Amino acid sequence: MKNLVNVALAYQAKGLSVLPLFNKKPLIKFADRPALTADEIKELWRKYPTASIALKTDKFFVVDIDTHENGADGFNSFDQLPKEWFPETLSQKTKHGGKQLFYLKRDEMTLHQMIAWQPGIDIKAHPNNYVVVAPSDGYSWENKKPIVKAPIDLIRTINQSRASKGHPNRVSEDLNLTRERNSTTDVLETIASGLGNQGQRNKALAALCGALFFRSVKPRLAYKLVNIANENSNDPLPQKELDRTFESILNREMQNGGG
Repeated sequence: MKNLVNVALAYQAKGLSVLPLFNKKPLIKFADRPALTADEIKELWRKYPTASIALKTDKFFVVDIDTHENGADGFNSFDQLPKEWFPETLSQKTKHGGKQLFYLKRDEMTLHQMIAWQPGIDIKAHPNNYVVVAPSDGYSWENKKPIVKAPIDLIRTINQSRASKGHPNRVSEDLNLTRERNSTTDVLETIASGLGNQGQRNKALAALCGALFFRSVKPRLAYKLVNIANENSNDPLPQKELDRTFESILNREMQNGGG
């Protein structure tokens, strides 16, 4: 196989996190490690001149359409989804006749990886996951389009699907629990279910911030939790509005000494 070091360097120069592979398996430990430098890539490809190339899904995610996954036809599933969820972007053909669409993650929304999002379609998004890319053997780019930012509706739908499929046999059950509900129950359910309807969102957000600070949740973690609650809302608040409300409640808590 041709030495792909120059291609790997070109990907690295674009700010992408490159991995050398052999038979689809990484040749280095890479989880939670910084992206390889140009010098590290040169050294690795000197050591493994026939390595293929993968990119970590840390800055982007992939809609992975397959025709061989558990007998499902991912292309048929894809054709049934709203076209506005999938603006034109960089895409490639995979080794066994599949297709992968590349989308940039959004700074204001967390995207969770989801295998079997639709029959024959996976969402590969974990920062410690990776995808094989062209010109590795069997892979070829379909176009030279830039990777575009994913639509909010696509990310929201993926996250909501993941939440609803977490425990498919039990999530719909109304359990007759013997323990009493309390205020912490309300906080946790708000995070999971979202901030409510449009007219209630700001009030619910302020209440959630106050409830988290009352329970001595660190501001950094409280900010993550309110963003999760916002993402789980049917009509999320704009990020600037969420940030403004969060800062206001945090400043109030600091002025009151956190008590």
